[in-house]
Amino acid sequence: MTTKPRQKTTPKRPISITAVVDCVGMLAAQSTNGHLYLYDTNRAGGSAGFGTEELRTKVKAGDQLLWNVLALECEAFVAIDGIVIDPEVCEPVRKVYPGTDVAYWIGTVKKDEVSHVPYQIKFRLGTQTEPITTTLSPALVG
Repeated sequence: MTTKPRQKTTPKRPISITAVVDCVGMLAAQSTNGHLYLYDTNRAGGSAGFGTEELRTKVKAGDQLLWNVLALECEAFVAIDGIVIDPEVCEPVRKVYPGTDVAYWIGTVKKDEVSHVPYQIKFRLGTQTEPITTTLSPALVG
């Protein structure tokens, strides 16, 4: 009896997408334009547009995406209120780290044929009741 050699499958590393928000500026302008800086952990994989609102995250099917947010000002409140993206490509869901009230969004890329899929991020800031949505679009690219 012969056995086939097992192929090694390496688990996909999540790609973290971090939104750094100038909360004071965004609240004053009621716009993300000029007050949002996006970064991801896939520069070596081909992502581009770091530090801009038009981050291009290079992805392939099976990649796990994790969105989180940081405020430039230490005492400002900011949270991601939603991510609007084509559900055939990715369906992000809100999660909370166990034992905390710290939220993040996570989703898995469903297909390889991702040429350019723009998405929007909705931010909840301070005590404002309505979220502020990205004016320029970050995107997933294949």
